[in-house]
Amino acid sequence: MGFGKVGVVGLGTMGAGIAEVLARGGVETVGVEINDAALERGRSGIEGSTTRAVTRGKLTEEARDQILGRITFSTDFGALADCDLVIEAVPELIALKAKVFAQLDEVCRPDAVLATNTSSLSVTEIAAATSRPESIVGVHFFNPAPVMKLVEVIHSERSRPEFVAAVTELVGDLGKVPVTIGDRAGFVANRLLFGLLGPAAQLAETGVAKEDIDASLKAIGLPMGPLTLMDLIGLDTCLEVLEAVHADSGSPRHEPAGILRKLVDEGSVGRKSGGGFYTYDRAGSGTVVAPVEGTASAEIAEQLYGPYLQDAAEMVRSGYCTAADADAAMTLGCGFPVGPISALRERGAWTD
Repeated sequence: MGFGKVGVVGLGTMGAGIAEVLARGGVETVGVEINDAALERGRSGIEGSTTRAVTRGKLTEEARDQILGRITFSTDFGALADCDLVIEAVPELIALKAKVFAQLDEVCRPDAVLATNTSSLSVTEIAAATSRPESIVGVHFFNPAPVMKLVEVIHSERSRPEFVAAVTELVGDLGKVPVTIGDRAGFVANRLLFGLLGPAAQLAETGVAKEDIDASLKAIGLPMGPLTLMDLIGLDTCLEVLEAVHADSGSPRHEPAGILRKLVDEGSVGRKSGGGFYTYDRAGSGTVVAPVEGTASAEIAEQLYGPYLQDAAEMVRSGYCTAADADAAMTLGCGFPVGPISALRERGAWTD
């Protein structure tokens, strides 16, 4: 089966990015938002992104106009009635996603595939809001969607295999690298990533300097320190993911640190608010006020990185994903310079 027309519900940063990826791939796309103001923000986001690509020489003006011409914008769910596939990209709240899927269940064709872009919530639970759980799959793009290559395709126990296969094929046709896996909190990338980020926040809570924690992980090759990355992601989002993963795993390493909850309760959710673990010169900025150079520690690095590697090893040995999947998730989805299984091979701790 093919997807000639695809809908996207929610045109925030992620949804707008997904709509752009689809349109760049030649797919007729319908973008739906809750009201006119949100719809215009989404439209402006896509127009701005493609115009910047023209300025950088990545797109011609003609190609940009063709991409934008493939996207129809609407505040009416009825505009999704003839879509072959609809991707939900609303905020990571189970009640909101369930409400959206209940609406999609009413307006979409019986043979349409419905997908959620959730990064950590249960696809099975979301599917329960519909009368067709066999038609629901997960399709987790990474931010920014036009740039990041990885897409996790998630099937529940009830997802029809041909629907999962069709979505996986679409992802590949869009120039992305699909990793197809079962339904488990955090999937591959966030399950592994937050097994490192959560303990970093716990370590900061014990009094270890945040700058030393970040410097230690950067010293072994990570593109940015874990606490800086949490500020970039958004501490509210980090808390939501950790709560979802901890509810599934029960591991103390996934228990959200008290300092994380405190910062979120105070509204200090990272760069977007102007402060989180670090203080920034303004909301939305990445410039730290009065930065302090941290001291790298091999002991800190191993305390955080070692268990992350073991998490990956256990994930692969359990059969949840392949070694290649684990490596792709962390290099293509999270920007790590080397995947965890490759890192274990380098240490002589993994044999295929």
